[in-house]
Amino acid sequence: MPETVAARPRVGKFNKNAARRVRVAGKIPAILYGAGHESIAIEVDPKQILRILHSESGHNTIFDVAVEGHGPVKAMIVDWQYEPIKDSLLHIDLKRIALDKLMRVHVPVRLVGTAVGVKVQGGILDQVMREVEIECLPTAIPQHIDVDISELGLHQAIRVADLPHTNGLRFVSAEDATVAHVISIRAEAEPAPAEGAAAAVTEPEVAKKGKPEAKK
Repeated sequence: MPETVAARPRVGKFNKNAARRVRVAGKIPAILYGAGHESIAIEVDPKQILRILHSESGHNTIFDVAVEGHGPVKAMIVDWQYEPIKDSLLHIDLKRIALDKLMRVHVPVRLVGTAVGVKVQGGILDQVMREVEIECLPTAIPQHIDVDISELGLHQAIRVADLPHTNGLRFVSAEDATVAHVISIRAEAEPAPAEGAAAAVTEPEVAKKGKPEAKK
């Protein structure tokens, strides 16, 4: 059961100095918007947000946001910013969620098994798409989509159309898009040029660098 994120409305100016003061106090600035209601500038505990982002469902987690002076609402994290040096949260955007409305989200694709094209035929597996976009009700969002690649041979591909299509889930990503395929390894490297050929190539370059002949 996701935890309830406690939030406090922010007042006054919303500039860099104000945001810095929020972070110095141990909170991070955030915006709560969506579902036909006004946006609210709030501050939240970064530790709670990090626990949600690092959970198995990650940013697709639906949780309660309890803002002082307002009733609790269902929300998701739709955007966040990190400080690159300290790797700490700087700001997040939260979107109110209506549980009876379809929504689009990106979900990770997890490959299960070892492809026969790798195990037996000497190929290498290339996962082209790490996640796909789907449309479904908020309560039906999967944590990830698993696809068995055990029978995937050399030069064969898994496409979006081959992913499990469950009831209530529609793929927004193109059905013919490649998710993963097994490709071959080039066995022979390009032959190195002969010494004579290398000399023939370098001689004109050396001549160009030399002193030009005087005109007679």
